[in-house]
Amino acid sequence: MCGLALAAAPRAAWAHTGRAPEPHDLWTAWTFAPTVIVGLVLTSWLYARGVRALWHAAGVGRGIPKWRAACFAGGIATLAIALLSPIDGVAQALFVVHMIQHMLLVVVAAPLLVLGDPALASIWALRIGARRGLGAWWRKRHALAALWHVLRRPLVAFTLHVTALWLWHVPAFYDAALRNEGVHVAEHVSFLATALLFWYPIADARARQRSSVGVATLSLFAAGLQCTLLGALIAMSRHPWYFGHYATTAAWGLTPLEDQQLAGLVMWIPAGLVYLVALVPTVLPVLRGEGRGSQWMTSPTAAGVSARGTP
Repeated sequence: MCGLALAAAPRAAWAHTGRAPEPHDLWTAWTFAPTVIVGLVLTSWLYARGVRALWHAAGVGRGIPKWRAACFAGGIATLAIALLSPIDGVAQALFVVHMIQHMLLVVVAAPLLVLGDPALASIWALRIGARRGLGAWWRKRHALAALWHVLRRPLVAFTLHVTALWLWHVPAFYDAALRNEGVHVAEHVSFLATALLFWYPIADARARQRSSVGVATLSLFAAGLQCTLLGALIAMSRHPWYFGHYATTAAWGLTPLEDQQLAGLVMWIPAGLVYLVALVPTVLPVLRGEGRGSQWMTSPTAAGVSARGTP
């Protein structure tokens, strides 16, 4: 996942310094961020290498089904759109576009990447000797294993995810991210990292690693509620919160307050609905009496292939 860390940590100087883009700058507002490009290419190459090796050993579509590979490709494409397209440039000028960018990271890219089962693909991207060496190294790192176990707990992942959502919309932190490259990097990394942690217990390819239906339902409902509450607060405020957009919205035909209201609606309705829509494949199999996990998230052969492919 090192490539994803690079992709989530663009050099803000490429997109967030100088004059804020105006409508006539729209099609020239593409962001050339080397770290993003390298991160996305490296991650895609590693995933493709792993899937190819796995399918060569087990058969095409086994271990990581084609639909999971398509989900991962969709997640990578979403990251590219959020971080390289004019969305990243215009986010400097409009809060509503900045909100769209953040929601693409949190509720689109993150779940799609998790559904792609990148952990299994990454293991298979290594040669068999390296896999065994990695396994031996990991078994000796008890502190790291314990930390990962704690971070994967639904309550911990949920708390970190929701904290990031609320924290970065505190005016002081949001304005700091607009002004300072390092803070902006931390903002993107924390959004994507905590979102990945949140979605892992819900969408993990291995049923034994997923949360129970009850816990997953509660997590999704509570996260959707947090988006709704925060979005409503932003949309219904009588005063604009963020000084960083006071002088940048007029060129787009919006007042700072109108821009903020639109941003709040983005978080309130479409982003909040994603969490609720994710409840359907989580709960539906149980309502049909099909067992503990979500059938659409299950890969029947993933566990077996993973066991054969790891030391």
